[in-house]
Amino acid sequence: MLYELLVPLARDSIVFNVFRYITFRSAMATVTAIALSFLLGPWMIRRLRALQYGGETIREDTPERHRTKAGTPSMGGFIILTALLVSTLLWTNLHNRYVWVLMVATASFAMIGFLDDYRKLRTKKGLRAKEKFGAQILSVGCLMTWLYLWPPDGFTTALSIPFFKGWLLVLGGFWVPFAVLVIVGSSNAVNLTDGLDGLAIGPIVMAGGAFAIIAYLSGNFRLAEYLRILNVKGTGELAIFSAALVGAALGFLWFNSYPAQVFMGDVGSLALGGALGTLAVLTKSELLLPLIGGIYVVEAVSVIIQVAYFKATGKRFFRMAPLHHHYEMEGWPEPKIIVRFWIVSFMLALLALTTLKLR
Repeated sequence: MLYELLVPLARDSIVFNVFRYITFRSAMATVTAIALSFLLGPWMIRRLRALQYGGETIREDTPERHRTKAGTPSMGGFIILTALLVSTLLWTNLHNRYVWVLMVATASFAMIGFLDDYRKLRTKKGLRAKEKFGAQILSVGCLMTWLYLWPPDGFTTALSIPFFKGWLLVLGGFWVPFAVLVIVGSSNAVNLTDGLDGLAIGPIVMAGGAFAIIAYLSGNFRLAEYLRILNVKGTGELAIFSAALVGAALGFLWFNSYPAQVFMGDVGSLALGGALGTLAVLTKSELLLPLIGGIYVVEAVSVIIQVAYFKATGKRFFRMAPLHHHYEMEGWPEPKIIVRFWIVSFMLALLALTTLKLR
């Protein structure tokens, strides 16, 4: 919005020329998102607490220490989404179709998460798995099909292979189901990780920062050519969304850090996971997503292993799944688990970025 309003003024005053630069607008998007989170957070938390009566219901099978969290308001993802989307609308070039695809995907998953959270508050049971997955696949499937059939300039269905210069895997018509798999998988992996105060939102900061760099590089022809990565025209604007994501996540972490004043709920976790998956798809870094979001992958895989092992043997592989609950059952303090997972997430994000040069 500000881009459309202020860039034309650069012809009359050089001061407004700064709004042309993605780096400047990315920095401002981060600051704006943090400021909005701080401004809206206390009011939204009060409103959520008033509307939700008893607040979050704690499952019977969770560790005993979680009982003290009963009554904490949920659906705090609205704080993140408001800060993220408003900042994106303010600072991106709204003529860029990739920006709209990313915002619509994020909002779609947020709506599904809201319906799940709302039903939990009213009936203590959320959406059935078939309903949730069906809605996710349908929404993102329609969006990716539209993008595939009416692509913007520079769009490609090729996959860039890490560590190999010039190695591409062109998916063609298989790109749509592959993109849906990546985005839906990412969304639910983040959702599974959201079990401790600040655990899910911390790695979002790392991942958002990594994707901001990747989007900027992939959208810049000269830098992409130098690094031998896919150049996708227009994806540079996604760096601004990613930067806003970092700001919104940091702002929410202020209220979600241990002991949490608010939980993000499915409205937040599904939307954030969907945003990461969509960023990976649009910037052609799908094969880097398991590294960038490594914590989420490990958490999701731990659940799959637990279920498969129990069905095969009747015994549990972990003391409890997802993995963070296993460490809780081992006696690790909650803050120690959270910070250690953050450290691992930071290391994985750095490792993913190094692969851009190691080709």
